[in-house]
Amino acid sequence: MAGLSNEENLDAMRFDANNPGERKRLENIRSSGQQTSRERIINILDEKTFVEVDAFVNHRSAINNLHLHRPLGDGVVAGYGMIDGRRVVCFSQDSSVFEGSIGEMHARKIVKILEFAEKTLLPVIAIWDGNGERPEEGISSLGPSGEILNLMVACSGRIPLISIIMGKVTGVSALAVGLSDFVILNSVNGNMTLSSENNHFDYNPKEEIEDFSEHATSHFIRSGVACLIAEDDTSALELASDLLSYFPDNMLSKSPVLKNDDIWNRNCDEINKILHYGQEKTYDVRDIIKIIFDKKTFLELFSDYASNIVVGLARLDGISIGIIANQASVLEGRLDIKSSVKAARFIRTCDCFNIPIVTLIDSPGFLPEVAHEFGGAIKAGAKLLFAYSEATVPKLSVVIGKAYGGAYMAMGCKQLNSDYNICWPSGQITVMKSKDAVNIIHRKELFNSENHHKKYKKLLNKYNEKFDDSYAAAKKGWIDDVIEPEMTRKNLIKALRPLLSKKEWSPPKKHDNMPL
Repeated sequence: MAGLSNEENLDAMRFDANNPGERKRLENIRSSGQQTSRERIINILDEKTFVEVDAFVNHRSAINNLHLHRPLGDGVVAGYGMIDGRRVVCFSQDSSVFEGSIGEMHARKIVKILEFAEKTLLPVIAIWDGNGERPEEGISSLGPSGEILNLMVACSGRIPLISIIMGKVTGVSALAVGLSDFVILNSVNGNMTLSSENNHFDYNPKEEIEDFSEHATSHFIRSGVACLIAEDDTSALELASDLLSYFPDNMLSKSPVLKNDDIWNRNCDEINKILHYGQEKTYDVRDIIKIIFDKKTFLELFSDYASNIVVGLARLDGISIGIIANQASVLEGRLDIKSSVKAARFIRTCDCFNIPIVTLIDSPGFLPEVAHEFGGAIKAGAKLLFAYSEATVPKLSVVIGKAYGGAYMAMGCKQLNSDYNICWPSGQITVMKSKDAVNIIHRKELFNSENHHKKYKKLLNKYNEKFDDSYAAAKKGWIDDVIEPEMTRKNLIKALRPLLSKKEWSPPKKHDNMPL
């Protein structure tokens, strides 16, 4: 650039910084319908709000002939801007530069932007498209990569961390993704593995590893790492923006209140068309959620993972709400290991960011299988119970069907400090299924009875009158009210309003010891 003026030199440098990638690789990216790393940042942020940092940084390694190729930016675009008028911090890996791998300066750029987010308490949008650590730089990148992980842990619970997987992500990058609050996956091009394709363990069947790594949706269906899935770059960025709208900037803030034309006190008459009292009829709890909460605001998370429980975000009179609901159409709504951990994680996330929790309960208990018990069902159930008990945000529960034994305890009961618990007439709060209880309590009496069927039916009716209805629990103060289903929305909003100023004192301790 000799002979150029300062202004011309700056223009040339800026052009190189904006176009650092290998030409062939960039052509492949565009021909596949993907966006470049810079385009992704520009497209997710409000127009002309992006402030870039370290645009002219390059690596300083001379080994493995790296001194012959020093692209500006070192494979990551980083900075801050605005999404829908809200300030955010963001970075985007560039797969056209060293396959987006993490070198020393690449890592230091991410560290700098995470430190900025931690100081300013602003949300982070991380766009990952990198192949782990950069082998050409050797150990130089190891320390700074560890700093990325350490900072993500420091930010956890303080600011929302949203990761978007746009390409192949391995190694340290995959670990960092695992530390995020939410992961959005591009189903066509995105994928995650801890080990690179050249580092598979000998004792794992090669076919199984290849099958998992080649199908991005495995992390949406089987592993539960990804909470949302998108068909392309544009929809992935839109999902991230939508998801962020339910969250505050940090743990000291409250989520934006976004009201629509849905009136707060409307009746939910449509629920009666879904539920039929006294009948064992399968229904989709998501239909009930969409009726109760503000129209067109329900965003389900992890929809294809542990689908016997539904978790997601919605609005109630414009207020962000976290929803946990048993899905009676899958395993009768029974809780198992995956569903318990899924719900526990979501509860803790809502609690971190001051988002009230509404629970819809219809479960006969935990899955009764030996393999399930040996797999750690007790510990998983304890995680769910622990998360509910520990949460200090407003907690509201609606018993819409069965609430038997452990399921009643683990799903936000009054005894776990739930603030407002109501029940529909169809609710059944009891220790266990009434038929099983009668067989246990009156075993000898039934055994010696001449007319077993008639005696059993009589004892069952008596038991149901005493224990197996919503009013028995209400008389004990475990339920605040028994209401008609169509009144649910109105009652929840009226109860939520005073709870928005809820403050709960906890005794000082270093930290809790959740059964992980």
